[in-house]
Amino acid sequence: MRAAIVLFPGSNRDADAARALRQVSGVEPTFVWHDESELPTAVDLVVLPGGFSYGDYLRCGAIAARARIMSAVTAHAARGGLVLGVCNGFQILCEAGLLPGVLMRNADMRFICRMQHLRVETTQSSFTRAYRPGQVLKFAIAQGEAITRRTGRRLPG
Repeated sequence: MRAAIVLFPGSNRDADAARALRQVSGVEPTFVWHDESELPTAVDLVVLPGGFSYGDYLRCGAIAARARIMSAVTAHAARGGLVLGVCNGFQILCEAGLLPGVLMRNADMRFICRMQHLRVETTQSSFTRAYRPGQVLKFAIAQGEAITRRTGRRLPG
């Protein structure tokens, strides 16, 4: 497997993403600067790490979603390539239209930092195939925004 980690001004979790890829799968990722126009040849996975891209002065991920490299990321996803957005990377994917929904400030306008239980709903993706349907996983979350589906229904948390 070949992996690329996209670096945006203000991203700060790229080293963590690289360490996780090395420890979990032995993959040595390639780093790609946001102003590049192409991903490395034969990349299987593109990771958008956490941090505060461009300082997140507009909406979290809104400026980064329009970076030059995002055209290549969108094309990669359209070909069926794997894309993983962590924290701010997830926000970038929503802002780029690669994931449904929008992000908005939490209802109480406070930063949330806690452990959250998530249930595996499908094992049909590359990211969940090692789990069992219905399995409950515990993740740390730290976020000032929550996703809202296009239907307008807020998700818990």
